[in-house]
Amino acid sequence: MNQDRQARLTLDQLGKIFERVQKPGRYTGGEWNQVRKNPRKAATRVALIFPDVYEIGMSYLGQKILYSILNSRPSVLAERVFAPWTDFERELRAADIPLYSLENRIPLPAFDILGFSLLYELNYTNVLTVLDLGCVPVLASERGTDAPLVIAGGPAAFNPEPVADIFDLFFLGDGEEGFPEIIDRYADLKTRRLDKRRILEELASIEGVYVPSLYTRVRAGNSTLLVPRPEGSAPARVEKRVLS
Repeated sequence: MNQDRQARLTLDQLGKIFERVQKPGRYTGGEWNQVRKNPRKAATRVALIFPDVYEIGMSYLGQKILYSILNSRPSVLAERVFAPWTDFERELRAADIPLYSLENRIPLPAFDILGFSLLYELNYTNVLTVLDLGCVPVLASERGTDAPLVIAGGPAAFNPEPVADIFDLFFLGDGEEGFPEIIDRYADLKTRRLDKRRILEELASIEGVYVPSLYTRVRAGNSTLLVPRPEGSAPARVEKRVLS
C-alpha cells in the first residue's frame, strides 16, 4: 500500500486558509450523516471524487449510493473529494498543501483508489486540476504500482477516449455491484504484489471494465479515426454493466 497512508492534514494547517476563502464550509466536512472511520483500521481507502464544486457534487445521488455501500463494509473507507473553487485552489498551491478528502482530511496520494464520477465532458479539465492539486501524476503511464489506481465511471465514461491517457480504467454501467467488485479484486491483487500491468489485466476481466492501456489504436479503414484494438486477453467489446 502507499507509504504515506498515515498522513492526515490538521485543522491547524488549514485554519488560516479557511479565513481567506469564500464558503469554507465546502472544505471542512462534518455534515450530518457523514461517515468518519479510523483510517488505520481500513484495509482499502477509496476517494469518491466529483470533479466540480461541493454544491454541485453533493446533489449527485450516485456518489451518495456508492458512499453508503462502501462504508457499510468494515474493511473499506470511502471519503468524498470535490474540486475546489479557484480561491481555495490558489491558497492550497501557495501553502504547498495537497487536495484532501473531507472526512479525515487525507491527501489524495494516501488513497488506494481514486474514483471519479464523470457526469459530463466539461468536467474533464477539472479532473486534471484535481489530480495536479492532489500531487498525483496526471498520466496513467506515469503512475506506478504504488500510486493510487485512478478510475472513472458515470455517464461521460461512455465517451472515454478523450481522457483515455489519464485513467487506469473506466467502469461502464451501474456501479452498485461492479465498483465493490473492482475494489475487492484490486485489494487481493495488491497483496500478491503483482506489477501494475498484471493488475490491470486481471481487472479487465470484470464485466464493465475498460482498461485503455491494454488496447492499441489503429486507423479504421480510410477514416482518420483511430479505433482501440485489444491486446492479449482484453475483451474486444466491453459490455455495459446493468443492475436489474
